Amino acid sequence: MAEIVIVPDPATAGALVADEIARLIRGNPDAVLGLATGSTPVPVYEALPVRLADVDVSRVRGFALDEYVGLDPAHPESYRSVITREVVEPLGLDPARIAVPNGAATGIEHAGEDYEAAIEAAGGIDLQLLGIGTDGHIGFNEPGSSFASRTRVKTLTAQTRQDNARFFDGIQDVPRHCITQGLGTILRARHLVLLAFGAGKAAAVAAAVEGPLSAFVPASAIQLHPHATVILDEAAASDLRLYDYYRFAFENKPAWQGL
Repeated sequence: MAEIVIVPDPATAGALVADEIARLIRGNPDAVLGLATGSTPVPVYEALPVRLADVDVSRVRGFALDEYVGLDPAHPESYRSVITREVVEPLGLDPARIAVPNGAATGIEHAGEDYEAAIEAAGGIDLQLLGIGTDGHIGFNEPGSSFASRTRVKTLTAQTRQDNARFFDGIQDVPRHCITQGLGTILRARHLVLLAFGAGKAAAVAAAVEGPLSAFVPASAIQLHPHATVILDEAAASDLRLYDYYRFAFENKPAWQGL
């Protein structure tokens, strides 16, 4: 089972993860980060600059989880733009070392294989940030995704398009397809850190960490990982049956174990 950490608010979660990322980079200047987008990881990205102020990040590599298919990379809601705006520029990372799946229509049939090869050439991902959708998806691995899946093109569900419509002028502008790291790709990262905030994520979180392994809850795949950390605010943790135990376990965790 993943380690469950329950915190008072997203800012506290962001600080915890930012401390872990800074520790990772200090110990390994060639660290490879898996970068999530959306509102969930924002507290992490906001907490990082002060923690990396005295750290050389020139050799850090990064791989985004996913990208929309057919959306101009210059569009403000392309994940290339989001990663540049929220991660690369604030942290002073080298843009040439931060990869995003290629969502261009030309060459899309082999874009997934190309991305897998790039991750492998970088030595794999050290720490992968993840959010979770209200239907239990991670990345854009919608319900029904194989636990062995690799980076590939997927059709977005109506629910995911509706959830993401807040970033566009309306649902009609949300692309219908994406290219996403697969569940198998995600599971190859050395450390998974999944964050979730708010009561709207509570049911999905409970299904993912305490329910059975199921392709209909893609995030349940994290139960198979040897080093997965799930960080929740109290609302997102509210449906967990072992809520009190998770709190007790983290409060009594040996400091040397880290996150």
